[in-house]
Amino acid sequence: MGLQPLEFSDCYLDSPWFRERVRAHEAELERTNKFIKELIKDGKNLIAATKSLSAAQRKFAHSLRDFKFEFIGDAETDDERCIDASLREFSNFLKNLEEQREIMALSVTETLIKPLEKFRKEQLGAVKEEKKKFDKETEKNYSLIDKHLNLSAKKKDSHLQEADIQVEQNRQHFYELSLEYVCKLQEIQERKKFEFVEPMLSFFQGMFTFYHQGHELAKDFNHYKMELQINIQNTRNRFEGTRSEVEELMNKIRQNPKDHKRASQFTAEGYLYVQEKRPPPFGSSWVKHYCMYRKAAKKFNIIPFEHRSGGKLGDGEVFFLKECTRRHTDSIDRRFCFDVEAADRPGVSLTMQAFSEEERKQWLEALGGKEALFPSFNRAIIPRPEGSAQLDRMGFTILRKCISAVETRGINDQGLYRVVGVSSKVQRLLSMLMDVKTCNEVDLENSIDWEVKTITSALKQYLRSLPEPLMTYELHGDFIVPAKSGSPESRVNAIHFLVHKLPEKNKEMLDILVKHLTNVSNHSKQNLMTVANLGVVFGPTLMRPQEETVAAIMDLKFQNIVVEILIENHEKIFRTLPDATLPEPVTLSASPPNAPPRQSKRQGQRTKRPVAVYNLCLELEDGDRPSLPKEDTPPSSLDSFSSPSPTAPAAHGPPGPDRNHLLADGGTFGDWASTAPSHARSSTVQWLNPQSPATPSCNPAVTPPSPKLSSFPLSLPATVADKPPESVIYRKARAVYPCEAEHSSELSFEIGAIFENVQTSKEPGWLEGTLNGKRGLIPQNYVKLL
Repeated sequence: MGLQPLEFSDCYLDSPWFRERVRAHEAELERTNKFIKELIKDGKNLIAATKSLSAAQRKFAHSLRDFKFEFIGDAETDDERCIDASLREFSNFLKNLEEQREIMALSVTETLIKPLEKFRKEQLGAVKEEKKKFDKETEKNYSLIDKHLNLSAKKKDSHLQEADIQVEQNRQHFYELSLEYVCKLQEIQERKKFEFVEPMLSFFQGMFTFYHQGHELAKDFNHYKMELQINIQNTRNRFEGTRSEVEELMNKIRQNPKDHKRASQFTAEGYLYVQEKRPPPFGSSWVKHYCMYRKAAKKFNIIPFEHRSGGKLGDGEVFFLKECTRRHTDSIDRRFCFDVEAADRPGVSLTMQAFSEEERKQWLEALGGKEALFPSFNRAIIPRPEGSAQLDRMGFTILRKCISAVETRGINDQGLYRVVGVSSKVQRLLSMLMDVKTCNEVDLENSIDWEVKTITSALKQYLRSLPEPLMTYELHGDFIVPAKSGSPESRVNAIHFLVHKLPEKNKEMLDILVKHLTNVSNHSKQNLMTVANLGVVFGPTLMRPQEETVAAIMDLKFQNIVVEILIENHEKIFRTLPDATLPEPVTLSASPPNAPPRQSKRQGQRTKRPVAVYNLCLELEDGDRPSLPKEDTPPSSLDSFSSPSPTAPAAHGPPGPDRNHLLADGGTFGDWASTAPSHARSSTVQWLNPQSPATPSCNPAVTPPSPKLSSFPLSLPATVADKPPESVIYRKARAVYPCEAEHSSELSFEIGAIFENVQTSKEPGWLEGTLNGKRGLIPQNYVKLL
């Protein structure tokens, strides 16, 4: 996991975790600044000290090898991985030069030193200045709030109102500065990837000229250099698109922050001052806490946090709310106060102070107080307003007319689809095309009234105006998943499968559009619109998340990759059905359950390890197989159900309470499988092979609820270990995943191991079997019965 995105909405909460994420970004930039400073020094040494060239190159190569770019989000694109690996490639190249002992005449001042100094001064230096302003404003803002809240409620109303206005103006200024600082932090994290690597690339290009064998070395390096230039250009293009989206989101939140508050697990959260009473004669003090409240459980968490002095997080407290009462100013010399009484602490009452009257009313509403006048903190996602464009016959007519005109008149125009038309002309053309009366009268192929860039912009505007993106909100996250991991082949297979899950009209229109984009990319030598460029243009047009956040915007680059895959594999994806022998791709909803490790009275709590989940690839007896209507079963679900995925390290268990209920009642895997719906079974098979799969644990995702199960001895009885009883039916099983035993009663094994005399164990989720003459426990979800 890389650096976490900084959400603009968090600037208004200014929570401790937001401050932690900001500090992580600042630390990374400081590390980058130190590294670039050191690199510049090394470059100058190369110029000034040719006699120590060999030692300087080794250090330079060492610095490059050890540095690694951090990325925002949960995954990198292939281009970013190549950029990340480029420094190691450069390091290896320098080692090869050192082995040849050739003397290099350096002139890297213009190609390396100045660009890095410029980047460090203009970009990293600007961030440092922003940080000083941000820290100064933080100190000023919260000092003013402290001072303001200490005002006596008995002062004149005019004086209090003037103080309120001053505090609110200062808070708004602080929020503005916070938004700009967060935007700048994230921008520099993305910018440094190409701003730094490009000077390095120029440096290496210049080196070839000065080496005796430079020509041959340049030929060897040329292929990688070209690939890296493409990676850099792709990353730059994605950065430009991402930056515009981030700025647009920031402006939306700046204009109306309340309408873009993120959905939270808490009913209410924010800062409150809590009165801490002390024995006489010390009186009481007010300490700022970050408070979180869940209405369903009536659970209240309070954590002391001081923004000043670098942000100091104290020990939190948890209690359950009994009731909440508004405090009047005649009973306390502070405004915006209310009392909360803890249900689990009889007689204990806490007095809390909000930042304003509005915030107090919001807290009272959330806590069930008397003044329930304002809406809750926890808001639902605001849906996007629907446009007038629809996915109907008129829409298909618009699409076909525009595509026909583009392919007839402008297929070779440079910057096709990137060059935008005049907004007023685009809107006029689109309104005419969407009007039944005028649509047929518009002649796009032969008329000179409409420029090609106007037609392409109208086509893109129509697709953006649809009430739902062409690739749907529902499947948006599922399309992103394969773009983030797996091999190129598995990505194509996953997207192939997902395209055929689209509604028929969406798939038909997507087919027409992607076929056209494939034709456009075939003319890229003339129009310069490569597959990657088309991905940048149409990624945000065909796909968009339902909720606008910085994290979602960081996924724009993966949307582009999905569109690239569609264009490069159009014939396979749209002209053939998905391979029914392959398992279905992993979806966001198919996540493994978090079951705790089992317990034993003899051994106590077991060491926590990664939790294994039920493997639905186990072959069932005929009597256990579900009997489902044919139309309710996906084409490949039964095949996937009976045959394990060769790449899956563990299959995902079905979500929801039904499975847990069956297991808690002592049900077996067969019990659940016979009642589970087909879509739940088919979605549990993993599609992509992770880059670095961890060895799964032997611990099954089952927690025995009964005391007698938890006291079941982990060491097998002698009668079981020596010879199984005659009354049970034995079967063979083959290991589909490796396992390392956690206890002497369990078996360790590798993939492909064959077990004899396999039978159900007394402990749910486990089998008993014999391997190499030793009998022991086997995780049921790690084997396939033969």
